[in-house]
Formats: sequence, structure tokens, C-alpha cells
Amino acid sequence: QVQLAESGGGLVQAGGSLRLSCAVSGRTFSLSAMGWFRQAPGKEREFVAAIRWSAGSTYYSDSVKGRFTISRDNAKNTVYLQMNSLKPEDTAVYYCASTAGSNYYRGYTDWGRGTQVTVSS
Repeated sequence: QVQLAESGGGLVQAGGSLRLSCAVSGRTFSLSAMGWFRQAPGKEREFVAAIRWSAGSTYYSDSVKGRFTISRDNAKNTVYLQMNSLKPEDTAVYYCASTAGSNYYRGYTDWGRGTQVTVSS
């Protein structure tokens, strides 16, 4: 099992930036990929970005491509989500998740508690 703890959320104006962090502990040797997901009020949780733990390959949803960057520091067991050019529609609770499987889009088994990101217009 892997334990995940997000931080870095907050309130920012449209056009601003935030960096989310996800501290990873536990069975990190089993990790295949780490992902960021978000859930806005009244909406389903959606995929935002993912990164392969070893190779560092990255994947993004169309809605954030070009604005968000996912990265990881394996030495610190931390995954980051740099969010630039934020829009009000980016407002959501952001969750960090991990998977030992090959599919970076679904099948995540461990989740953090989430961190709130609010973008004001």
C-alpha cells in the first residue's frame, strides 16, 4: 500500500499559478505511475495528468495541456503539478493517486485526501 498526502492548494486569481505537491510513502517500489485527478462540485472526478514513476513519461488531459506540468522527484518521493494560466473552471478538489498497473488513465488504487484549488475570476 502507498500513502499519499497532497499540499499546495489555495485561492488564486484567474491567470495565476499554483504548484501542488504529493508526498508518497510506503511501497514505492511497486509504483508504475502517479496521477492527478480533480473533482468539481456536482461533477465527476476527471483525469488531469499522469507520470510514469521510473521513465518519467507524462500524459495530460486536453483541458490542461500546455498549462499544467506534472513532474516527480524520486529521491524525495514527491510528485508535483505546476498549474499556470489558471482558469475559474480549474476550480476543484485535486487528488493525487498511484497505480501499480500499466494503464496511466485508470485503475488507480491509492488516493490522497485532496487539496482544494479555487480560481477566482
